[in-house]
Amino acid sequence: MKKALFSLIVPCLLLTACSSSADREVSVVPQPQSLDVQDGTYSFATGCAFHTNLSESERADLSAVFASSPFCLTASDDDGALLRFERVDALPDVSSEEGYRLTVDADGIRAEAVAPVGLFYAFQTLLQLAEEKDGRFTMPFVRITDYPRFAYRGMHMDVSRHFRSVEFVMKQLDAMARYKLNRFHWHLTDGAGWRLELKCYPQLTEQAAYRPYPDWKSWWNGGRKYCSKDSPGASGGYYSQDDVRRVLEHARRLHIDVIPEIEMPGHSEEILAVFPQLACPNHSQRSGELCIGNEATFDFLEHVLEEVMELFPSEYIHIGGDEASTVSWEQCPKCRARMRSEGLKDGKELQGYLIGRIAKFLGEHGRKLIGWDEILEGGLPQDAVVMSWRGEEGGIAAAKAGHEVIMTPGAFCYLDAYQDAPVTQPEAIGGYLTLEKVYSYNPVPDGASAEQQLYIRGVQANVWAEYMPTEEHAEYMTYPRLLALSEVAWTSPARKDFPRFRKAALKEVAWLQMYGYHPFDLSEEVGERRESLRPVAHRGLHCAVAYAQPWSAAYPAAGDSTLTDGLRGGWSYGDRRWQGFLCKDVDVTVDLGKVSDIRQVEADFMQLRGPEIWLPKEVAISFSDDGKTFTEVKRIVTDVPVTETKLVFQNYRWEGSAKTRYVHFVGLLNREVMGWLFTDEIVIN
Repeated sequence: MKKALFSLIVPCLLLTACSSSADREVSVVPQPQSLDVQDGTYSFATGCAFHTNLSESERADLSAVFASSPFCLTASDDDGALLRFERVDALPDVSSEEGYRLTVDADGIRAEAVAPVGLFYAFQTLLQLAEEKDGRFTMPFVRITDYPRFAYRGMHMDVSRHFRSVEFVMKQLDAMARYKLNRFHWHLTDGAGWRLELKCYPQLTEQAAYRPYPDWKSWWNGGRKYCSKDSPGASGGYYSQDDVRRVLEHARRLHIDVIPEIEMPGHSEEILAVFPQLACPNHSQRSGELCIGNEATFDFLEHVLEEVMELFPSEYIHIGGDEASTVSWEQCPKCRARMRSEGLKDGKELQGYLIGRIAKFLGEHGRKLIGWDEILEGGLPQDAVVMSWRGEEGGIAAAKAGHEVIMTPGAFCYLDAYQDAPVTQPEAIGGYLTLEKVYSYNPVPDGASAEQQLYIRGVQANVWAEYMPTEEHAEYMTYPRLLALSEVAWTSPARKDFPRFRKAALKEVAWLQMYGYHPFDLSEEVGERRESLRPVAHRGLHCAVAYAQPWSAAYPAAGDSTLTDGLRGGWSYGDRRWQGFLCKDVDVTVDLGKVSDIRQVEADFMQLRGPEIWLPKEVAISFSDDGKTFTEVKRIVTDVPVTETKLVFQNYRWEGSAKTRYVHFVGLLNREVMGWLFTDEIVIN
């Protein structure tokens, strides 16, 4: 037997010491903590044998992954095999069990780790190092010592707005494993559809897993109704418990924890459509809040969570907790009675009561509650975990209070935003989040104390699916930005370098395409809005601006200097250059300091229907020498309809010849739709 194994192994491996890899670029995502490239390469053929000293069950898991990889490796009992994956008692300078040491040299390939997960990640690195040609894989001599920066490295997938197949979910788990992500947050329930089979409440999937609309947008605008699977035009689906078990087993082999999310107490329209008795008496059809004063609500939630915990072994159970309106609770007799009996002063504390009660229930079953940062607002049990999505403030507050925190702020981690010039992209929810911006994120905020930093356990990318009707579109929005998040989560900040990463990402986009994914083609990236790339010099630069009505505190940009600071806005209204006005006119006067000759006044506005940002109904431009008596010189009526769904930028301009000191610029709010007005600079020449 030994002789047969030896004859199998030797032809597989080929040392090429004459070639130099010192000048060869080595690409691994995420970037290892220590990577030393040396002269020489190593080559082996598809189907080579490997040896490991793991236990029988651990070896079986590793073998299954190795056999299904492009290497098609097979397990061998020969401890002289030249591909070795070995558990060791300790690794110098590596404290995480996910860490590893990988050596490729004249003696072969050796991976060392204190746990199977470390060997698994060493193998993922090996896959990226290798180049394949004619059935052989070649890689440079390297010495790598590697370990993660954060223990929690996550990806969220919304399957409520648009259902995804089991095969698609497992395909994304494969990509997560390649990039060393270890938490899959499965958003299984929301108003748009219930996606999990429950034996205790089969009505949820019978009546709320399908809808008579082809996509979320049609459902949202068309009545928000549900239907049965057999109804004409039914769209949707759900995961049977066997489906879930398939996903969980696949994730287990990839060392990924699957965290289920059962949304409560808001975003529960689908529950209330099936069980209207769980709503407050004054509940409207489009309100999604469960009645917290009703004890039947807790009976329902506990039965649901018991069955969820039977299925999912995850330490964490996500309960949502975001964007719940308190209006129905504050008008509901049962909720008001609950507030009186529990000494609660308002709706936020009432939600806190629900969160605390559910946290206790989960704790009694050995689980931990995790929720979006709104769960902080009504008081929170000490062992609850906070996901900070509305910026970093919630995460900082949670850390100060001693809660574990997962950072996932929308400005850096929401992959439903445009990733390139919106005019070149399919419809998205809005915003502008490039690969570089995701990569720039540091989950540890400036100024966080050493103690607070200990509570920041990791970071997560969120793939919300309102505007991603197909699986191909979801992948297009996810990759390659998820790769940038993986390096944020794994690699120490001192090791990060965007030009190096971008080259690696280009290579990985090609790999993803080869293996059937549909990433954004990074090589075709257009980039930021041209007007924003450099400051603009003009006659009104740094001149004083008087506001007849204030800007919104949510979008102040640079405050009262915004409209004459020379900085034009980019593709996103949230880039801190666009100044926002909520349900108000833009009514400002620029003081040039003295009467001056001018030939042009102009300003840009934007329109994006999703977040209710509109072009002004009309713009009026007036001049004055004394700041009291103004003469209107131009009035421009907007001809872009409010039904336009694409992002629109419109320039409003006067051209001519005049003398003036004061320029009065008014953008009139379209009061038929209300909402927002955004502008960035009043350019005067």
